[in-house]
Amino acid sequence: MSAARSAGLLLGFAADRWLGDPRRLHPVAGFGTVAGAYERAIYADSRARGVLYTTTLVGGAIALGALAERTSASALGRVALTALATWAVIGGRSLEREAEAVHAHLDSADLAAARQRLTHLVGRDTADLDESQVARAVIESVAENTSDAVVAALFWGALAGIPGLLGYRAANTLDAMVGHHNARYEHFGWASARLDDLVNLPGSRLAGLLTVALGGEPRSASRAWRRDARRHPSPNAGVVESAFAGSLGIRLGGTNTYYGARTEERAVMGDGRPPASDDIPRSARLAQRVGWGSALVLAAAGAGLAGVRS
Repeated sequence: MSAARSAGLLLGFAADRWLGDPRRLHPVAGFGTVAGAYERAIYADSRARGVLYTTTLVGGAIALGALAERTSASALGRVALTALATWAVIGGRSLEREAEAVHAHLDSADLAAARQRLTHLVGRDTADLDESQVARAVIESVAENTSDAVVAALFWGALAGIPGLLGYRAANTLDAMVGHHNARYEHFGWASARLDDLVNLPGSRLAGLLTVALGGEPRSASRAWRRDARRHPSPNAGVVESAFAGSLGIRLGGTNTYYGARTEERAVMGDGRPPASDDIPRSARLAQRVGWGSALVLAAAGAGLAGVRS
């Protein structure tokens, strides 16, 4: 990794911390529009058609990133393009703002508003959740998306530059769109879901390590990770959610009900008390530390490697 790439990642991460997601003409929203149109054009209830869908869109995003890097003749240009791509694909600040909004509703005893705002963060049915269950859902989302929307994106940016950033975000977006266990996507969305699991493996482990290192209870976080992560249905979300539970001294997991009356019994992670409203800002602060830690570690590793090669 070049020093220009490291600098671009840091600048893009800082831009996300300062500005959050672009409010208009978000590139990821544009990609989603294209992906939705392509799905309508080629959809069939088959894995083969889903493989074509995923390969075409993720491959196209990687090719676009490679073209962008080739057009930047100067080191300064590569820094600027990498920073722009990083800002576009990560979403840590906007994630925290959504968590803060739910917490504000709970803090003002407006449980109905908190349930409604929670739908911006999770796909589960929120209509009957009590305050502790709302807090649990927020914290689980903060943990998982810190890994997915920040650490993993930075990892692929560090490893593969702009093609890595765009390709990773394409894979992650397709999983959110079609990687579901339901009648329409069980087969068509299989490739997107499996690819997302694969590309998130390194980022989730780095996020787990940083949670252990930067959280308040490293022994509890490490113990919860070792014991509980493998019982989560996701090979990646379980790592960071269990580490967050141990670090925050709370319990995560339990029953999740999804629209359409599908129910999942998630393994309980952590040994602490049930989560409360005030644990939401604690989880957001932990997510900030993990995000900054990943940005600094990956940028430093890249700068060190660039120095060795030179």
